[in-house]
Amino acid sequence: MDVVFLSPGYPTDIPLFVSGLAEVGARVVGVGDQPVDSLPEPTKRALSSYIEIGSWADEDVAIATVLGQLSGRNVDRVEALWEPTMVMAARLREAIGVPGMTVDQTVPFRDKGEMKKLVQAAGLRTPVSLRASTRDGCREAAARIGYPVIIKPIAGAGAMDTHRIENDAELEAVLGGLGHVPEVSVEEFISGDEFTYDTVCAAGSIAFENVCEYRPNPLIGKQVEWISPQVIAWRDLTHPFIADGVALGRNVIDAMGVQSGFTHMEWYRTATGEVVFGEIGARSPGGRLTDMMNYACDTDLYAGWAEAVCHGTFSQPNERLYNVGQVIKRAHGSGIVTRIEGLGAMMATMGEHVVNVDLVALGALRRDWRATVLSDGIIVVRHPDFETTVAMVDRIASVVHLYCD
Repeated sequence: MDVVFLSPGYPTDIPLFVSGLAEVGARVVGVGDQPVDSLPEPTKRALSSYIEIGSWADEDVAIATVLGQLSGRNVDRVEALWEPTMVMAARLREAIGVPGMTVDQTVPFRDKGEMKKLVQAAGLRTPVSLRASTRDGCREAAARIGYPVIIKPIAGAGAMDTHRIENDAELEAVLGGLGHVPEVSVEEFISGDEFTYDTVCAAGSIAFENVCEYRPNPLIGKQVEWISPQVIAWRDLTHPFIADGVALGRNVIDAMGVQSGFTHMEWYRTATGEVVFGEIGARSPGGRLTDMMNYACDTDLYAGWAEAVCHGTFSQPNERLYNVGQVIKRAHGSGIVTRIEGLGAMMATMGEHVVNVDLVALGALRRDWRATVLSDGIIVVRHPDFETTVAMVDRIASVVHLYCD
């Protein structure tokens, strides 16, 4: 099986998927805008060859470069897990004539307006939304929907350039910083708990599914520096608090026509118990959530995804054994991280349940918490009991602190 994989070195977890492809027997041709020598060593070992392009920004030139270098070579799949490369991957599939999502099937995963049309057509609840490409268009959309509203890029990913707006003054302040975004979605603000619904699909069926809960919602976590954001991967997907969200997610997968690969969806549960679709990407989640799923099931979704897209099967373990909690830490102060407090005491009391401690090293510069999802590092725990898991992440958030003196 010969697989062309776009952007094998970025984002940071993508090299693990490249290794997964090699593990299931694929010969992987990497395509990237960086020299091959700058790739991580495990990635270079997993690649059979590499095509360097000038830039992702000029898609036509990049496609011509790739097709020229692939001329006369066998290609069975073209895969991508980074949002900006999704449409290019679809164009390459069509040009080469290999299975996978076409351009028409890919666009709704990148265009939030088209995405909501498909989900709404299936009778599923989505936020009221209008698209806008001008400041006046944003003002008109906000007036029609009514405050509070959310503004987010039509083709964005995660919470980047996403804003909650309460009034006209806040709208004007946000509009001043959105000049680099060509088109936005202005949406009804849904007040409620926010979750993910993540899947690996194989040959048109859901082979693996997962729900993570954000504590607090990402928009709040990105606005308040002292918060230690948490993510909980639920063990019991039949629990009444999330079961309707799981059902919503399965229906969205059907509505979007997913066949094989990773999906990452976000949804809301309001105070009245209503579940509301947020958005979905045809990709793996960021923020180390794939690792959390692996910890929940003692599985390997990097290889499981690769098996699904290459062979249409999924043989990895998928029994949910644990709830998994991840705490993101942010250092106090600015400059160099000089000390970490509370880590030893935490390990002494719950060390058997800790599966990962990945904090910035002493002497390292504190990261910009506004510009990175994982800030100054993470601590991950797991336990079969949900309440025990929540208690552990709450304790980590309270007692472990990094300082810049």
